[in-house]
Amino acid sequence: MAKKADNRDNVHIIELGKIRDKRGNLSVIDESKIPFKIERTYWIYDVPGGEHRGAHAYRSSLELITALSGSFDVAVHDGTHEEVFHLDRCSRGLYIPSGTWRQMRNFATNSIALVVTSTPYTPHDYIRDFQEYTMLKKEGRI
Repeated sequence: MAKKADNRDNVHIIELGKIRDKRGNLSVIDESKIPFKIERTYWIYDVPGGEHRGAHAYRSSLELITALSGSFDVAVHDGTHEEVFHLDRCSRGLYIPSGTWRQMRNFATNSIALVVTSTPYTPHDYIRDFQEYTMLKKEGRI
């Protein structure tokens, strides 16, 4: 059984677990495994070679990203340092707290990224300019 995330402030991998069956495996994302109530779910697919997705931070939304199919990298930035996570298993998800810059890149052919978030879509929650993001982080405003 997967363990619920211990720290809402740090980017980290959450093991979602896998129920093995001869008919096929099953993994589940529910609120017992992640540190937020799920308000929105979306998926990203058919990403052309060389393209990226994301390149933003949220002021308040929390999210979990998993690779339902294929693989891709998620680069996260805390205002000072970047770390890259390679997602290639649907039984693992990357937890990203608010105030963290993220960019998804290096999508393999036919990859599908599933994203669950803690808030409905709200345009003013997004920070889409990296220079603005680093300034807000430096000032402690996010």
